[in-house]
Amino acid sequence: MSAVLLRRVPVASPVHRLWAGTKLIGAFLISVVLIFVPSWPVLGVMVAFLVVVGALARLPLGTLPRLPWWFWALFVVGGLTTAPVGADAMLRYAQVTVFGLILVAASFLIAWTTPMGEIAPALATLGRPLRTFRVPVDEWAVVVALTLRGLPLLLEEIRILRAARRLRGRNGASRRAMVMDISTAVMDILTAVLAVATRRAAELGEAISARGGTGQLTAHPSSPGRRDALALAAVCTICLGSVGLHLLL
Repeated sequence: MSAVLLRRVPVASPVHRLWAGTKLIGAFLISVVLIFVPSWPVLGVMVAFLVVVGALARLPLGTLPRLPWWFWALFVVGGLTTAPVGADAMLRYAQVTVFGLILVAASFLIAWTTPMGEIAPALATLGRPLRTFRVPVDEWAVVVALTLRGLPLLLEEIRILRAARRLRGRNGASRRAMVMDISTAVMDILTAVLAVATRRAAELGEAISARGGTGQLTAHPSSPGRRDALALAAVCTICLGSVGLHLLL
C-alpha cells in the first residue's frame, strides 16, 4: 500500500490554513451524526462533502492510498458471511463499512492538511474547560502528539525490515518450509519492531528533555479565526441538512 500516512501534504489551500481544532471539531460532528443516523442518504451526503473538502484542499491523486488486494478480499468475504442471514444483514454490513471508511477518510484529511505539531496545542485549547475539573488535558494532548509523530517512523521501520527480509530469499524451499519461513519472519519483524520502538522512544525522550520537557509541545498558543467560524458553520449546515434529508426520506 503506497500512501502518505499522518504527514502533511505541502499544498497551499483554504483547508490547510484552517486551525487544527476546527478540523477536529468537524470530524467529531460528522462522527456523531453518523453514529445516530447511519442511513444511506446521510452517508451519501458525507461522502460528497469529504470529496468537496478534498478538492478544496488541492490534494494530488497520488496522496490517496492504494489498498492491497487482501483488503477487498476481506470485504467480500465479510459480505458473503452475512448473506445467509438475509438482505438486511448485508445492508447493515455495507453501511458499517462505508461508515468506517468515512471516518478514516476524515482522519486522513486532517493529517494531510495539518502539521502534526499543531495537533497538541489545538487539543489543549479545546480541552481548556476540563481543567476546572482537574482533568490532565495537557498530558493527554502530549500523548496524542507523540503517538502521531511516532507512528510514521514506526511504519517506515517496518517497511525497511520487510525489505531487508525479502532480500534474503527462499532458495527454492518447499511449501511447508515457506510457511514456516513466513511465521518466522513475522516473529523476527515483531521482535525487531519492539527493539526499534524502544530505541526510538529513548531518543525521543532525550530530545524532549533537552528542549524543556513535554510542556513545550502544548505551549504554542493557537486559536481559531474568522475562516474557522465559516468552516464550522458549513460543517454544521451539512450535518443538519443530512439529518433533515433523512427525516424527509
